[in-house]
Amino acid sequence: MNKFQLKIFLKATYEMSLVFLQFFIIILHFLKWDFIPEKQIIPVTPFSYFVGFLIIIIAFIILLVAIKDLGRNLSPFPRPINNSNLVTKGIYRFTRHPMYYSLIFISFGVFITKLSIYYLFLSIILSLIIKFKIALEEQYLKNKFKNYLFYKNEVKY
Repeated sequence: MNKFQLKIFLKATYEMSLVFLQFFIIILHFLKWDFIPEKQIIPVTPFSYFVGFLIIIIAFIILLVAIKDLGRNLSPFPRPINNSNLVTKGIYRFTRHPMYYSLIFISFGVFITKLSIYYLFLSIILSLIIKFKIALEEQYLKNKFKNYLFYKNEVKY
């Protein structure tokens, strides 16, 4: 394996790792582990539970709208699929990564409903993974679409 092939292999491994870790952390939100203490930071109140649940609902709706707006361009990987288009309409007029941000907000919504250190940890880790995934995806989008930098300057987040 020469240097070029190694570089391609490492980049593909990095991409796959980010996708795997993202889904793994999301799944951990729904699994109950007896050996992990769910120490609460403060007690959950009906208000905190309501606020967390409301955040989850709103973020889930935004996630569904983003999926609809992406259409056939949807992929869990940071690399755009072949024959894809740059989507700048619908919710993508307001934010460049609504699906990623929705996942983060859903995660923080779960944290607010539980107010547990475990869920705070999951939310922070998911946010970091998505931050790295966004950075990689934006490199690909900049290289694939000539008008991506204009779009990035117009739509800040």
